Amino acid sequence: MTRVLGAPDGEQSADALGGEPRGPRVWAARAGWAVADSAVVARRYLAHLVYKPDEVVGTLMIPVLAVLLFGFVFGEAMGAAMGVGGEDYRDFLMPGLFALTMAFGIGNTTIAVVTDVGRGVVDRFRTLPMAPSALLVGRSMADVVSAVVDLLVLVGMGLLIGWQWHHGPWAALAGLGLLLLLRLAFTWIGIYLGLLVRSPEAAMKFFSLVFPLAMVAETFVPTEVIPGWLAPVAEWNPLSATVLACRELFGNTTVVGESWVAQNALLMAVVWPLVLMVVFVPLAVRRYRRLSR
Repeated sequence: MTRVLGAPDGEQSADALGGEPRGPRVWAARAGWAVADSAVVARRYLAHLVYKPDEVVGTLMIPVLAVLLFGFVFGEAMGAAMGVGGEDYRDFLMPGLFALTMAFGIGNTTIAVVTDVGRGVVDRFRTLPMAPSALLVGRSMADVVSAVVDLLVLVGMGLLIGWQWHHGPWAALAGLGLLLLLRLAFTWIGIYLGLLVRSPEAAMKFFSLVFPLAMVAETFVPTEVIPGWLAPVAEWNPLSATVLACRELFGNTTVVGESWVAQNALLMAVVWPLVLMVVFVPLAVRRYRRLSR
């Protein structure tokens, strides 16, 4: 029987067949190792953003243009369709744009991952003495940190055009937390797609699927003004749950439907991201393990 040096008998031992050491201290050490390696990988990705700010600008361009177009150009007309004024419509619009930005982050994640795979970066990381999970977890950590910056910019822009939260700072932080949870779930979808496709061009084709997801939701108009056959799709869209929950937490103008999912938006804003991660985290891990086979 083998032992880890300095470990108590029976705690960090391996069986006679040469199994790996087991025990609470070993698992704790491995967890700390994985966290430290993931943080290093996350810093690497974030450092790249410092030298490539165009990626952040590109992500923010669509929601910023949406604020200008839908908030000021079409705001009065869309507000009239909802029975509210332009100012109230902008109050309604901003949580939708926050969630829209989280969804569009899939594109950056997918392209970054497929680029790293194509350039051999992933293969080089796999040869290093680091935790196997560090590359994927580090990528997700970096994307969430980047999403925090995106949200801060959009919140600042919203404050400039008159948007604000009305239920206090803790409710506002809870709303931002739900947005980041959604971004984390979409990050793992992007990681899986980045490991699945073979080129950035193919990744862009998958990214185009985000647009219907973003439009057939509560982002720009309530489901009540969406055609009846599309309304159930919009109501069960993960984006809609987060948008409705954020409007409730921020105290913004909202129109809540009568469906069960709309009445339980706060619950679904937590459930949907968790379900997506339960599905896509194992898929991404499996695909990562098969890259060099």
